Amino acid sequence: MQHTLSILLQNEAGALVRVAGLFAARGHNIDTLSVAPTADPAVSHLLLTVRGDNDVLTQILQQTRKLVDVLQVQHATHA
Repeated sequence: MQHTLSILLQNEAGALVRVAGLFAARGHNIDTLSVAPTADPAVSHLLLTVRGDNDVLTQILQQTRKLVDVLQVQHATHA
């Protein structure tokens, strides 16, 4: 199943690398990735899709929320 994650993260050097590195270290591929600015110049919006079952999704959400640069994570599922 494909999952879409919407992540707000601090707009700092290396923040995107830390998020992508989390996925790579656990053997998960990011299918799509898009980063855009927000109204707050200190915050970026990261939108990505990843494939996996509910156990994989739970693990990804928990570990992504632990990253220092991540401010918020939201999930939307695609069939």
